[in-house]
Amino acid sequence: MSEPERVTLVTGATGYIGGRLVPELLAGGHRVRCLVRDPGRLRDHPWRARVETVTGDVTRPETLAGAFDGVGVAYYLVHALGTGPGFEARDRAAARAFGAAAARAGVRRIVYLGGLRPAEVPEADLSPHLRSRAEVGRILRRSGVPTAELRAAVIIGSGSASFEMLRHLTERLPVMVTPSWVGTRVQPIAVRDVLRLLLAAAELPPEANRTYDIGGPDVLTYEQMMRRYARVAGLPRRVIVPVPVLTPRLSSHWVGLVTPVPNSIARPLVESLRNEVVCTEHDLEPDGPEPLIGFDEAVRLALTRIRDAEVTTRWSSASLPGAPSDPLPTDPDWAGGSLYQDVRERAVAVPPADVWRVIEGIGGENGWYSFPLAWALRGWLDRLVGGVGLRRGRRDPARLRVGDSLDFWRVEEIDPGRLLRLRAEMRLPGLAWLELSVTPDPDADGGAVYRQRALFHPHGLAGHAYWWSVAPFHSVVFGGMARNITERAAPRAAAAPPPSPGR
Repeated sequence: MSEPERVTLVTGATGYIGGRLVPELLAGGHRVRCLVRDPGRLRDHPWRARVETVTGDVTRPETLAGAFDGVGVAYYLVHALGTGPGFEARDRAAARAFGAAAARAGVRRIVYLGGLRPAEVPEADLSPHLRSRAEVGRILRRSGVPTAELRAAVIIGSGSASFEMLRHLTERLPVMVTPSWVGTRVQPIAVRDVLRLLLAAAELPPEANRTYDIGGPDVLTYEQMMRRYARVAGLPRRVIVPVPVLTPRLSSHWVGLVTPVPNSIARPLVESLRNEVVCTEHDLEPDGPEPLIGFDEAVRLALTRIRDAEVTTRWSSASLPGAPSDPLPTDPDWAGGSLYQDVRERAVAVPPADVWRVIEGIGGENGWYSFPLAWALRGWLDRLVGGVGLRRGRRDPARLRVGDSLDFWRVEEIDPGRLLRLRAEMRLPGLAWLELSVTPDPDADGGAVYRQRALFHPHGLAGHAYWWSVAPFHSVVFGGMARNITERAAPRAAAAPPPSPGR
């Protein structure tokens, strides 16, 4: 590394790309500092103890100054995708604040990951998503700090929003009537190559202040990607019938219904596929002799990680903009008014560790241990009003960490073996939490006490009305959850071999 004494700053370390870039930087000998709004979100990452963490927000310039002390290279990996109206203004303001802070601190290079844009289309005619990405890159390049703007189209990797959209559309719809954009040519790139090129961009010469198109070796239509995905995944041949009547707006709702990607993210992804996005140059070559990964191999690698439960980050790793971020209101000085609670407690004649395994396995494919129809209906209602719904699933089928998305919840706190606290990210007239805990039973040697709390802090009259309208169902939903969690833990003990005679 050319400047080993300098620090490498990473924004977006809780997100999909940033969470994968940090360990690559560490492996390359970089001293890494992560700029995050909530340092607790990094607590359970395996590399957490090896990085410096500073609290700051790119949308609040007054929080940035100290983050750039001693920084040589700064990675800008944040954007306002999916935040709703006004996201372009927020992206613009954040980029200006970041560029100005970097210039004042004497940072030698900014590396930014943007979106590949069609060369022949005027910027005014681009989708709002691509137009904002291009504007952010331009602002950073004009900041006075040499900036490498890497522009990628569809990123293929386990957990990426683009890959999840492709995967679920192909796997769930053997016959599909599709919008016309499935015939648009794109140049996908494997996430491994994105990381390699991000690392290479840090070592560019000082005069490099420009855009770099990055893409894999294959140029494909979206229809070809679906067919090739089906072949790699061992699925029967898909029947695809494009029709011209599905606009980007309508097709984003279609994508939202079929895939875990919510409309707020699906729509900008779909709109960016209206135009051909193919690299016009390949000036940024990866280090080493290894060629860029082809589409089929990228899909195989992603599917292998999914099957082996080795998905380190997902598109939902980043917290949902606009979702409640307030901590659980249990502090004595909480002055927020009403706090409704539904509390359940059950003793069970099994060790606490057996109960904990069931608790940590909640959500995703395992479901919510009670009244599946009610949970499914709540998920569908959330999707209809623009929420994330239930189908974000889990990053890992058995293990959770702080910051993980879990269907329409997010892990706010986890004390392994003892406590799991989830914060709701569904659309609600208030803030909601679900807390599951287990402790040894003081009255039964080797037994456990399972405790469950659902909490709701209402906003206005609508919030109070919401709580009381759903309260009649709590005994079925929350009561059934407590009963089924403890009953599911009990067979583990029953299945254990009996002790040998004389023991």
